[in-house]
Amino acid sequence: MKTNEFDCIVIGAGHAGAEAAHAAARLGLATALITLSKSTVAQMSCNPAIGGLAKGQIVREIDALGGLMGLAIDATGIQFRILNRSKGPAVQSPRAQADKYQYARWIAEALANTPGLTLVEGMVRDILVEDERVTGVLLEDGTYYRAPAVVTTTGTFLKAVMHVGTDQAPGGRLNQPASNHLSDCLRRLGLKVSRFKTGTPPRLDGATVDYDRLEVQHGDPDPLPFSFVNDRIARPQIPCWVTYTNERIHQLLRENLARAPIYSGQITAVGPRHCPSIEAKIVRFSDKDRHQVYLEPEDEAVSTIYCNGISTSFPKDVQERMIAMLPGTEGARIVHYAYAIEYDYCPALQLKRTLETKKIDGLFLAGQINGTSGYEEAAGQGLWAGINVAQKLAGRDPFILARSDGYLGVLVDDILTREINEPYRMFTSRAEYRLSLRSDNADRRLTPIGREIGLVDDHRWERFQQKLTDITALKAYLTETRSQGVSLWDHLRRPQSPLAGRLGEDPFVQDRQLRLEVQQATIIEAKYEGYLVKQDRLIANLKTLDRQRIPGGLDYEKIEHLRGEGREKLSTFQPETLGQASRIGGITPADITVLQVHLKKVRGMQGQVVSNR
Repeated sequence: MKTNEFDCIVIGAGHAGAEAAHAAARLGLATALITLSKSTVAQMSCNPAIGGLAKGQIVREIDALGGLMGLAIDATGIQFRILNRSKGPAVQSPRAQADKYQYARWIAEALANTPGLTLVEGMVRDILVEDERVTGVLLEDGTYYRAPAVVTTTGTFLKAVMHVGTDQAPGGRLNQPASNHLSDCLRRLGLKVSRFKTGTPPRLDGATVDYDRLEVQHGDPDPLPFSFVNDRIARPQIPCWVTYTNERIHQLLRENLARAPIYSGQITAVGPRHCPSIEAKIVRFSDKDRHQVYLEPEDEAVSTIYCNGISTSFPKDVQERMIAMLPGTEGARIVHYAYAIEYDYCPALQLKRTLETKKIDGLFLAGQINGTSGYEEAAGQGLWAGINVAQKLAGRDPFILARSDGYLGVLVDDILTREINEPYRMFTSRAEYRLSLRSDNADRRLTPIGREIGLVDDHRWERFQQKLTDITALKAYLTETRSQGVSLWDHLRRPQSPLAGRLGEDPFVQDRQLRLEVQQATIIEAKYEGYLVKQDRLIANLKTLDRQRIPGGLDYEKIEHLRGEGREKLSTFQPETLGQASRIGGITPADITVLQVHLKKVRGMQGQVVSNR
């Protein structure tokens, strides 16, 4: 038997695994990234896109901390757009279509060039544990890999079953096997395992689509990068197209609902409510006579088309008839049929805020195994876990972001304090402090943290420092310069101020060649100044509760005056702070007050014991 020694082992090389392994290795850990195949690293199994509403903010935060995703999409994107341009900056989000093959190759190359990172092909059979501490993993071929920390990022592979009509086959995605032994291993280790469902739409041969019959959707004429180290996107931009379902299609699907696994009883797991299959749409929204379908190219050559909006598990013959009735695709050839997939996941209430399991020391979970959906949510968790492995092994304080620090903080806090009953997806509405958690200021919020951790290199740091200097100089100029008796800064604060549109023409801006991102950051800061002052007060109150820690293993059954539901919820979730406790569904302000009083008593008694000694 072969044995290999590492500091950190990452299971799975999807979007979570790639970020986790990259972060751990960059922070000095000898890291093994174990994947079924090196050819499927960072594969885009679902839609070929990065970013979107709220997700774009996550990508910018990953980039600000020193992660890979923003750089990768800038290098391989084929259409870039800012969503919600007509709304305020707080809910605007970048999104980009990717050449999914180039994207995966870019990530694979970045990982291959990361010192201290070893890519291993194989399937993990068991996670090895001694005295409730991780010691390594065992592969199906009998090879042992030893490490004091393991990050599990298994995506949709655990006990996965794919469905196309009545046809079922084990598999984590198209042409990839399921991971059954590892799922059993997690159960044996005492982790709770539940089941979710997701799905994909059919892919079409791009050469067989009638584009003249479709609405064209172009990207932005001057696309903005995701990464804060890039000034512009120089790649060619490719359009997407839009079509719509119709009553003929809806009638076809209604007539065949009994053959759809989610209605026949063949699939029992819960799927994502926010991204329903086309069969769920026609049932749930029976009053609608059409549904939008985005035809998105999967690569620069437009060789295949992703039909975003008609995810399904109908049999192949129904899929073929549906595509033949869809305007613009009547003669299109299906390259890959749509399928649904059921898979195991571990509810995240079993995790600490570092994403380490409460039960097994050194075992971290990140990505869809925690009940989330989406590349961006997975990548963010992977980065979070990878950093915390390095912090733990070095004996440093854990890396934790509060809800007021970033969407990543909202994401982790949500999955730890909410009862997740469907795959979790990030929305701007989930972030109560979204006015200050904008995509444009992710670098100002998080780059100093990334620098302190050790992921932000000198080039990024110098660029960031220059940006801060430029913003400070521009704000000072606007505050000190007056027009019609009012400072330019106050002019900017007014709604519909014409100054915002012509700031780039100002001699001060031109003489100093201030970048567009500096101008925009300053304009947004001026417009939101009053709102942000109020929000800062709310954030201060939140952090007061989050600083009050709850001792581990607290017996809530013994706390007097705590409601029955409060006892049950707190015992189940075992929050680490009062702030976290306050966000658990079903916990009331009265419960928090009772808990605060109890903790003061306990601490007072502990202090008395110490003084008596």
